Amino acid sequence: MIYQRVAFIGLGLIASSMAHAIRRAGLVGDMTGTARSARTRAVAAEIGLVDKVCETSAEAVRGADLVVLCVPVGAMAAVAAEIAPHLSHGATVTDVGSVKQAVIDAVTPHLPGHVHFIPGHPLAGTEHSGPESGFAELFDNRWCILTPQEGTDPGALDRLTQLWRGIGANVDLMDPPHHDLVLAVTSHTPHLIAYTMVGVADDLRRVTDSEVIKYSAAGFRDFTRIAASDPTMWRDVFLTNKDATLEILGRFTEELFALQRAIRRGDGDLLHDYFTRTRAIRRGIIEAGQDIDAPDFGRAKR
Repeated sequence: MIYQRVAFIGLGLIASSMAHAIRRAGLVGDMTGTARSARTRAVAAEIGLVDKVCETSAEAVRGADLVVLCVPVGAMAAVAAEIAPHLSHGATVTDVGSVKQAVIDAVTPHLPGHVHFIPGHPLAGTEHSGPESGFAELFDNRWCILTPQEGTDPGALDRLTQLWRGIGANVDLMDPPHHDLVLAVTSHTPHLIAYTMVGVADDLRRVTDSEVIKYSAAGFRDFTRIAASDPTMWRDVFLTNKDATLEILGRFTEELFALQRAIRRGDGDLLHDYFTRTRAIRRGIIEAGQDIDAPDFGRAKR
């Protein structure tokens, strides 16, 4: 047993999947949780997601030796301030936010000196949300990036690493600004492009809504899956990781202009070489075990 009690603040996809995976592996004594919405709390209680669903964050964290903040990045500061007086001595606080430096800046000032704060980010998810959307296999062979700050207690870091590995994830350590740049490339900008492409289809009135839905090819379907993600979460991601995202968007725009010129000039050699290089990246992802060579992003139907 790694922790006696884990408390989840927020009971969406990541928290619910963590709860299922922790129970599958028998890693903790008991779990508590809470959510801002009364409906979410009711659903979590109905399905027995955690051992106790609490009305408030303060109640949820009492006696917990691990607290996991599973709320949108923009809500982190308020939650940290709310739970701070009620945290147990020696407890570890972590999070699952997609941006790290902004979370550190928001949370650290509120936490007392007797707790360990180790920011984290599991690179796993689906377009679904809510306590009923979680499943234990979500983190299997995926990566969780931890971004410990200078002076982090090695024992606390080791325990959190053991938990993530115990629920199936690979763990890596990374500097917060570098994490934010990497994720701007691999997640944030692709999401923004997906939102944009679906928005273009909506605005292009010469293509009707029924045609967009009826004749969607695989590429557009995948865009719509990504664009169906939680709007609150992604709003906060772009506002809190704007520098890295804008940098990558600038590079993307340059590449897009180059492809536009190649198409306009009929430069088939440039297009073929470009697509050959990008195809190799897809093969690398499959070889690394981060996807399988199947349609729909290799996502198994559940």
